[in-house]
Amino acid sequence: MIRKIGIFVAIMSYSSYNFAQGERAYQLETVAFYNLENFFDTIDDPNTFDDDRTANGKDRWDDKRFQRKLENISKVLSEIGTGMNTNPPAVIGLCEVENRTVLDRLVAMPALSAYQYAYIHFDSPDERGVDVALLYRKAAFRPLQSKNHKLLIFEADQPGKRDYTRDQLVVSGLLHGEEISFIVNHWPSRGGGELKSSYKREKAAALNRRIIDSLRKEHGDARIIAMGDFNDDPTDKSFKKILQTKSSKENLKPDELYNPMELMLKNGKGSLAYRDSWNLFDQFYMSGNLVNSQHEGFQFYKAEIFTAPYLITQSGQFRGYPYRTYGYSGYEGGYSDHFPVYLYLIRNSSE
Repeated sequence: MIRKIGIFVAIMSYSSYNFAQGERAYQLETVAFYNLENFFDTIDDPNTFDDDRTANGKDRWDDKRFQRKLENISKVLSEIGTGMNTNPPAVIGLCEVENRTVLDRLVAMPALSAYQYAYIHFDSPDERGVDVALLYRKAAFRPLQSKNHKLLIFEADQPGKRDYTRDQLVVSGLLHGEEISFIVNHWPSRGGGELKSSYKREKAAALNRRIIDSLRKEHGDARIIAMGDFNDDPTDKSFKKILQTKSSKENLKPDELYNPMELMLKNGKGSLAYRDSWNLFDQFYMSGNLVNSQHEGFQFYKAEIFTAPYLITQSGQFRGYPYRTYGYSGYEGGYSDHFPVYLYLIRNSSE
């Protein structure tokens, strides 16, 4: 998308001299992430714990409910970021996706089909049968290579017993001709307690760190965006100690990692709620060369949480929480127990 934007976006580091030149043309693209809350088909897979998501299961997950879920999710994805952008996101990370069947059905929905989304997905060993995936608009992004990285974790109190969890998906490709790598994550949950399970997310962060180092070894100035449901907040050890993310753009080095969500959390914003407390598990962090670089291409502009009114529970005990699919929202409605998050990338296209 190319549009004329007042040069007030000089917060992207353009000078006051350029501000005086009036309007210039900028190209804007959106990158999004969404936890789809158990995005299952209705077929029982004997190899995973999906029994609840069948017609005879606890959740009464039948074709009618699945179709409603498809309609709801496709509506959300088609509207993320459209406050500043006429197109839906160029790239969308997803988690809690069961298989390729649900993705095929999703991209074919009327709200999305005109945008010609394709996807990258690998089956992971997760016991629940949920995976991560990457959707992309074929007109905006061209994948060059993709790989899923296994996260090998063993239970601390049961030596030798593996905790089968989600892979981490890495996709490198060209966003309107510029190479950017995306890492899609769904880190281990806080089941058993936050502190007791924290070592699992720290191992996930360490795997992220190795992936980033590998990308940089292959391409020294690799431009990287990681996204996901990290099941940790931006201030937790996995981010601050393992990944060493920074919350400020000031003096940020190209090889450091910037997390725009940390200040959001400190300002009381969250993407999911539990027992009247908000967390910001759904996040982006990125390489510093997407933030303060003099690179002529895409640069980070800003990040947001997508909180359209229809995504919010409007009444009852959970008023203000995300309007989820399962549980209290009823069998005919709901979207997810997480809000989507998104960011804008912007570049000068007037030259």
